[in-house]
Order: sequence, then structure tokens, then C-alpha cells
Amino acid sequence: MDKLQDLLRRLEDLNEIGAALSNERNIDALLEKILLAAKAITHADGGTLYRTDDSGTHLRFEIMRTDSIGIAMGGTSGKRIVFPPLPLHLADGAPNLSMVAAYAALKRQTVNIADAYTAEGFDFSGTRAFDARTGYRSTSFLTVPMMNHEGRVIGVLQLINALDPVTGAVGVFSDSDRKLAESLASQAAIALTNRLLVSQLEALFESFITLINNAIDEKSPYTGGHCQRVPTLTMMLAEAVNDTTEGPLADFTMSDADRYELKIAGLLHDCGKVTTPVHVVDKATKLQTIFDRIALVDTRFELIRRDVELSALRSRVSAGPDASPVVLAQIERHGEDRLRELDADRAFLHHANIGSERMNDADVERVHAIARRWSWSDTLGQTHACLSDDEIENLTIRAGTLTGAEREVINNHIVSTIRMLESLPWPRHLSNVPEYAGGHHERMDGKGYPRGLTRDQMSVQARVMGIADIFEALTAKDRPYKRPMKLSEALHILGKFRLNGHIDPDLFDVFVRKQVYLRYAETFLDPEQIDMVDLSAIPGYLAN
Repeated sequence: MDKLQDLLRRLEDLNEIGAALSNERNIDALLEKILLAAKAITHADGGTLYRTDDSGTHLRFEIMRTDSIGIAMGGTSGKRIVFPPLPLHLADGAPNLSMVAAYAALKRQTVNIADAYTAEGFDFSGTRAFDARTGYRSTSFLTVPMMNHEGRVIGVLQLINALDPVTGAVGVFSDSDRKLAESLASQAAIALTNRLLVSQLEALFESFITLINNAIDEKSPYTGGHCQRVPTLTMMLAEAVNDTTEGPLADFTMSDADRYELKIAGLLHDCGKVTTPVHVVDKATKLQTIFDRIALVDTRFELIRRDVELSALRSRVSAGPDASPVVLAQIERHGEDRLRELDADRAFLHHANIGSERMNDADVERVHAIARRWSWSDTLGQTHACLSDDEIENLTIRAGTLTGAEREVINNHIVSTIRMLESLPWPRHLSNVPEYAGGHHERMDGKGYPRGLTRDQMSVQARVMGIADIFEALTAKDRPYKRPMKLSEALHILGKFRLNGHIDPDLFDVFVRKQVYLRYAETFLDPEQIDMVDLSAIPGYLAN
């Protein structure tokens, strides 16, 4: 009766184990659960779980456990297994049938051995050597192949020394032990195969994302690193918020699935940039298109210089040989004044073209005045202004290098991102990726784009990504149109953004208080960017 109750209990345990295995995402933890479950339902003192390597030629040690002598290696133990893998074939190509684990894998059948020291047909010299070193006595062995749904052996489960549940005496694995172990091995193989398949699909998916980001990187070396740095900073800040136990964000927590979802969103947050024209993304100066048109302006100014010099020469000729020195000096001085004025205007246009400083009203008017003041003549004698209307529009950009139309093109990348991501059939555990990725240009006050969402309409994750995106852009050292900011400068700007409703104030406080900015800087910024930060000088931040 006791044996029947024990069997029923073990069957119940087997059912529970199957459910537990199907829910485990971590491969190492899954393998450990398989071995521990097999030991439990067969009352085994020890055991080893092997997996076939990628080439299918060896059995690799994954988990080892022997309770009575305290051996725990592989899995979550933190102790690496140093034993070499077992070859499934010998050097001459013959099957390795002398090792019981290899035999079980090659023959696809369970091997139940009562005593390794008296068993015939198998080489247990390694087992004897192990026993000699440890004082252990390896007696009974139950070795079960693990086969997936395709009938391919993916591992071997080996149990050692069946213990009597009452007396603890070492005995032989019973027929019920064998059947339970085979049933568990079958369930475990399915669970392991499914987990590996999911892992492979995730790896493929992430590789595809990397492919997209690399395409953006190839397209624009100035912003390609952005696609890698923003996800890293996003996860840094999200983890800091997850660890926060006080304040308005104390209830925010993330599971491993939540972390993976946010990671994917971070990697894809700028995927829409594949649709953005490269000459807009890489516009380093105001007149740049496929090339910097300041060169055309220079050419026109050289023609104008020629005309000024010719005009001076004609005036000298017109004055005649009897012209007084005073008249000739006036002609020369007028020509020199015109050339100095021309050179000054040309230098001003070069400076304005860089776009590193904000243009005031006087600067804008000067561009227009230069366009009116100077003209040049083509080979047909037709006169043209030194600047076209399009060049005037670009050179009078108040800040940066982009016109309003070009900024719309840049901003449209987030619309493309959302449209691309929302068109994908996301599984449930990744269903929030479009919202997280698509919200990093929104503002807390509803003045962001593309949807004008307010703070209450956005997830914490999307708000986290917004801060990461801005801070990375401020401190990036690969942008052609600006210098990389120091930490104190970037935090000062973020502080202003906190006050004017641009970014989430609570997240910004965590960003500063937990020194997320510093950990990011130590990895990605140049040493000269990492200056001393006076927390009391950051707008809107109250140091604790």
C-alpha cells in the first residue's frame, strides 16, 4: 500500500513538474529543474544531465548533483563543470558504445544498471576514479535518452544510486523508476526544445533588429551609434526606477518579460529613420545637400571679385593718362573698400553656414542685405543675385542647420516608426513595443509629436525612453553640427526640460539621484565630458 501511495505521489509530482518546466524561460534553470525533478521522483542520490553539442558529435556536461557528498556543479550553482565532453564516436569513426551515456544516446534506449562495478560491456573506469578520489560508491545507474518531437536525441539524463525512501539504503532503480524517468525525459525534451526554439527565434528577431540599425548606421555614421546607446541608457534608467522603493515611482516594477519588451522597443525606437533621406540626416551645414553649396557661393564671390577689380581698372582707364594722383587714389581706395566689404560678407556667410550659434534679427537681415548688395554676371551677360531664394532660406535658419521643411522630414521618422511597428503582428508579451518606441518624442505637457500625448496618456517606459533619447543626443560626440556637451551642461538642459513640461519630473529625479547619468557617461562619453556636477545648480532638482 505504501509503495502504491508513493507511486501515486510521484505521478502527481510528474504532472506538476511538467507544468513547471513549460513555464521556465531560463535555459540553465530549466536544465537544473529537469535533473532535480528526475532525482526527486526516482529517489536518486545523484545525477548528471548531458546535452548534445551543436555538431551532434559529443555529449556536453550541463548539470551535476550528488547530495550525499555535496556536489553541485553547472546550472545556477555558479560552479563550472570542467570535465571534457563525451565523444559519441571514436577516433576511427566507430560508435562509442563503451560509455553508458553515449550508448543510450546512440541506441536511443534506456540503460538500467544494478551495479557499475559488476556490469559488463561498459567502461566505468572514470566512475571508479571519481569514487577513489571522493570516497563515494557509485552503484546503480539509470541512463535515459532525451528525444525531441523529431526523434532526435538532444540530451541524456543519468541518475545514480537509487535510495530507499525509508531506510536510505542504495538499491536498484525499479521498473516504475524507469518509466517515470522516461516520461519526465520526454516532457523535459519537449520543454527544452520549445525553450531553445523560442530562444533561437528571439535571437533571429534581435539579429534582424540589429540588421536594421546597422543599415541606419551605414546610411548615417553620425547617428548610427544612437540606435545602440539609447536602448542601453533606457534600460539603465528603467532598472533604477525598478529599484526605487520610495516616492511616486515606488510601485513601478519589471519582470524579465517586461525588460525584454522594453529592450526590443529601445532597439527599434528609430527604425523609421530608414525612410529619412541621408542628405537631411547628415546635414552638417545649412547649405549642405549632396554637397556643401557654400562652394558655389565662393565661386560666385570670386566672379564678383573679378568684376570689382575689372571695374576699378576700367575707372583708371576712363580717367585717362592725365588723371591726377588724387583721382587715381580715390579710384583705388574705392576698389579696395569694395573688396574688403566683399570679403567680410563672404566670411560672414561662411560663419552663418556652420549653424553652431543662434542667429539674431540683425544676422538674418544681413544675409538678406548681402543678397541684395552683390550680383554676378554669367557668360550670356545676365545678372544674378549672389544668393538664391533657397540659399537665403537656409542661411537664415535661426538655430541648427535644418529648415522647417527638413525638420518635418526628420520628425516624420517617428511617424514611420509607429506605422512600421503597428503593422507587425506582435505577440502578447511584446504588444507594448509600438507604444514604448513611438512615444520618445512626446512631451509631458502635450506639446510633443507626433500625437501630442500628455504624461497621463503615456506609459512609464515611453517616458523613460524620452529622457534617454534626449540625454544621448545632448552628449553624443558623433554629430557633425554640434560639439558634445559635458555632463553639467546636459543635466542643466534636462533640468530646464523638467521645469517646462518636456520630460517627466519624477523620472528625471531618479535619473539624477541614482546617478544613472554618471554610469552611462563612464561607458560612452569621452573623459573630458565627465566634469564635476553641482546638483544644487541643476534647475528643478532638489538634492536630498
